[in-house]
Amino acid sequence: MNVHKLSHRLETVASFIPKGSKIADIGSDHAYLPCFAIEKEIASFAIAGEVVDGPYQSALNQVKASELDEKVSVRKGNGLEVISQGEVDCITIAGMGGTLIATILENGKQKLEGVNRLVLQPNVSAISIRKWLLDHGWELVAEKILEEDKKIYEVLVAERGNTRKPYSNMENELLLGPFLIKEKSDVFIKKWTQEADQWKKIYAQMKDAEQNDELKKKRSVIERKIKIVEEVLQK
Repeated sequence: MNVHKLSHRLETVASFIPKGSKIADIGSDHAYLPCFAIEKEIASFAIAGEVVDGPYQSALNQVKASELDEKVSVRKGNGLEVISQGEVDCITIAGMGGTLIATILENGKQKLEGVNRLVLQPNVSAISIRKWLLDHGWELVAEKILEEDKKIYEVLVAERGNTRKPYSNMENELLLGPFLIKEKSDVFIKKWTQEADQWKKIYAQMKDAEQNDELKKKRSVIERKIKIVEEVLQK
């Protein structure tokens, strides 16, 4: 992968950056996404934020090699602490767990003033992000699901607005994604068939274990998720 050709996953993230944006890519790794966004004239300015020293050095090297020092600022820091308020209008966070992405947004929410769009790509637990957006004035405006190298990824796009607008069945759609349910692509069906099979195995193991209140509660949560998935897939 280089800055001229991104992975399908990151290219999908880049496709949701509004033209001319000032972006911050949090957990930027090699800064491929910010460099690509500048080179393709999608973004006018980019920040590559990285908390770990190795990837931070890689990002610095990448930006230098691409001769983009004037337009891509590589910064070391945790989450949104690498940006100043009002400095960017679009934030991308890709390749982490949904719970971690939601935590980054929560911990840095005062930095979101002036930000118009969030493009978020969780590796797992997209529901954590959907719940956070719902509670903080961000409306989910688009979703994409894709498969690359035998892994399935979801991309969530949000703007400030009516947080409840995309939802007609909150419980089902928080878990599976309101836009993704409507589209019900082959990748979507594959992902949730695999998830349900996995939950069924866990459920069966729990059945054989010694029962206590906590285990019963966990079982009922899993049972509910399986029911939601099966309901949606059978429609």
